[in-house]
Amino acid sequence: MAEKNRESRISNVGGNVSGLKASQKKALERTYHRRVDPKKVISPELASHLAWISREVGRQVGVLVNRRGQIEQTFVGDPKRIYLPDVGRQRVGLGHYRGLRHIHTVLDDSGLHREDLADLTKLRLDMVCSLVVTEGGEPDRFTYAYPMPDAPDGRGFYQEMAQSVHELQLDFEELIRALEEELARRERTRKADGGRELVVLVGVYPDRASSERSLSELKELSATADVQVVDSMVQIRRQVDAKYVVGRGKLEEVVLHCLDVGAELVIFDHNLSPAQARTIAAFSDLKVIDRTQLILDIFARHAKSRDGKLQVELAQLKYNLPRLTDLDAGLSRLTGGIGGQGPGETKLEINRRRARDRITRLSREIDTLSKRRELRRAQRQRTMVPTISIVGYTNAGKSTLLNSLTNSHVEVENKLFATLDPTSRRLRFPKEREAIITDTVGFIRDLPPDLMKAFRATLEELETADLLLHVIDVSDPDRDEKAQAVNNTLSDLQLDGIPHIIVFNKSDRVEPFEARALALKAHGVAISAASGDGLKDLVNLIAHRLWQIEILAEDDAWASETVARSHKNISSPCQ
Repeated sequence: MAEKNRESRISNVGGNVSGLKASQKKALERTYHRRVDPKKVISPELASHLAWISREVGRQVGVLVNRRGQIEQTFVGDPKRIYLPDVGRQRVGLGHYRGLRHIHTVLDDSGLHREDLADLTKLRLDMVCSLVVTEGGEPDRFTYAYPMPDAPDGRGFYQEMAQSVHELQLDFEELIRALEEELARRERTRKADGGRELVVLVGVYPDRASSERSLSELKELSATADVQVVDSMVQIRRQVDAKYVVGRGKLEEVVLHCLDVGAELVIFDHNLSPAQARTIAAFSDLKVIDRTQLILDIFARHAKSRDGKLQVELAQLKYNLPRLTDLDAGLSRLTGGIGGQGPGETKLEINRRRARDRITRLSREIDTLSKRRELRRAQRQRTMVPTISIVGYTNAGKSTLLNSLTNSHVEVENKLFATLDPTSRRLRFPKEREAIITDTVGFIRDLPPDLMKAFRATLEELETADLLLHVIDVSDPDRDEKAQAVNNTLSDLQLDGIPHIIVFNKSDRVEPFEARALALKAHGVAISAASGDGLKDLVNLIAHRLWQIEILAEDDAWASETVARSHKNISSPCQ
């Protein structure tokens, strides 16, 4: 069957064949009858044929040769460039190359071009070769390159030149066997290390300082998503490229580097438009996601309640809706009109309609759950029990603070967005006073508006809060920028008018005077939620803000132990 399909392609010469004579087309078709010894890169007979026909038509001529030495495809380019035909989007196995080598002629002394090397890496070809053609139509210098992840120059490939094809002493079969053995060994090593997906981070920034801050956060997000960051690539430019984000040349470098380190996934530290995501994925033949998609994946992992899962699914559908594309032309018409006549709906239209219907149903369910939470909040308000909400940048220590104040056991992890579903507990004070304290989802810089809207139910608890505890990681060198990001988010939600206390957490990780000085300047308090240092001052400040009272000396034992003896669990807003 394979031989029959191959015979049917003999009359198929691709590329720029317009303007060629019938005799020239016949000569190109005869290229399919050539054979190459599987141990050799190219035969002298094939080299002579390609050189003659290339000079005859005045254009570059290329072939794809399989490992049996058969010509798979013949195609024609321009005098200066040649473009590979479609070799299929399906990725080959991680321990194998594609099984094809690309050989093409050049009518000058240019040798291999940058596009050739990009094709070598992104298509995982066995080899790319260029054959210089003399003015008389004879084969001359022969340049070849093959993938080599451990190349000493770090380019990910090895390039060599021979003065003629007769000088080639390379055993092609042995070379490919050794290369694929090394590729398979790397894959086994990666699986032994945990099998996590390898990823390269990519970003465009106006300056080096901003790139370090943003990439550091992106690395934390990637670790939370359980992928292994093997490297990051940065481009300093004022504006992102409208098509490729980093520009075509830089994107080629990214593709080369991904092959070098064995990465199958690229994460951009930007919110890619649907067109940018499709263009980059098609160019690189790699999995491409952006910052928003990474955050959505983390949310999906951490959502445990029904409401939280609904909100994650809603956000994912809204994100993916404009990115739905019709990849299979064979399914372009599925549903006919009346009597089966007319074009009907395309597969793409059906997918989009189903996504919109699902979005509508999810929005209704979330609205219903939102009304139930509103009733519960109204009941709490009638009891005149004040509400405290803990806000702050993700991973600032909010859940640890809730556990320390209420003797709770809310899950705590050193990861971003470890808490997605809000949790409420009862916090008792001396003199028969109490309050409801709630741990909310952490904020992050440049959170997309659609993502914030999808999680409006999670943030509704903040709207009725009597006091906000803004937790800041005092040991974070970027604490000022992150604190401002939280303030901006509160302002966007129109919550900046609620009274708040600045809480500088993790004071045990810095010099004592530094945390105290910052707290004094901000009229806040410095604490260590993990060790309990400073919690007495925080409780005093909360009591003063809520009831204008001070915790007296006889209450020191309670305050220092931060005992909220009532472990009664208040229903979580997301349950």
